[in-house]
Amino acid sequence: MTRPASSDLPPPPAAPARAPIRLSAQVLTCLVFCLIAAAIIWFTQATPLDLFTRPAAPMWQLVVGQGLALLAAAVSYGIYRLGARSESTAKTIETYARLDLRGMNPLWMALAAAVGEEMLFRAALQPLLGVWIVSLLFLATHVPVYRLRKLDRASLVQAAGVFGSSVVLGFTFQYVGLIAAILVHLWIDIVGLLVVRSAIRSHSLAE
Repeated sequence: MTRPASSDLPPPPAAPARAPIRLSAQVLTCLVFCLIAAAIIWFTQATPLDLFTRPAAPMWQLVVGQGLALLAAAVSYGIYRLGARSESTAKTIETYARLDLRGMNPLWMALAAAVGEEMLFRAALQPLLGVWIVSLLFLATHVPVYRLRKLDRASLVQAAGVFGSSVVLGFTFQYVGLIAAILVHLWIDIVGLLVVRSAIRSHSLAE
């Protein structure tokens, strides 16, 4: 992935005083989400394993999902670049700067989020509640993470992005399958975390 120029991204805020959010916390969250999803799926769906084989076969899900994932990653990166100097981008960087993004952590954190959230919101809840209600729930769970309590313009842009991403993931799950939705989610998060890490490093080098 091309490294964003330091002039294209707003300088991230000073490093938070508290310890960064570790990879272990992300993995634990993934496990909790998967356990909750497994319980919901077990009691509400007659053939749980069909989640991985419908509506498209697993191989087609991998192929189509990877194509959609790369497209989503490109769009995600383009949005970051177009809004590089915006307040909403600065707030997004501030949010993710709290994560421990050293080494391969962006990949593992993105994978944990993709698997855990797609299992809970798409595989478990969407068959019961539908795309739109689940997307509202998805947004609600991200309010503390993104600090969306203030209804300013930057927060509304962030909220629209989270909601829109959830809708895209929901329709991917509905028309292609769970594996494809996980792939799309994975690539969106990888791009976001690498952009944040690049911005932090560029700011550190400029100091």
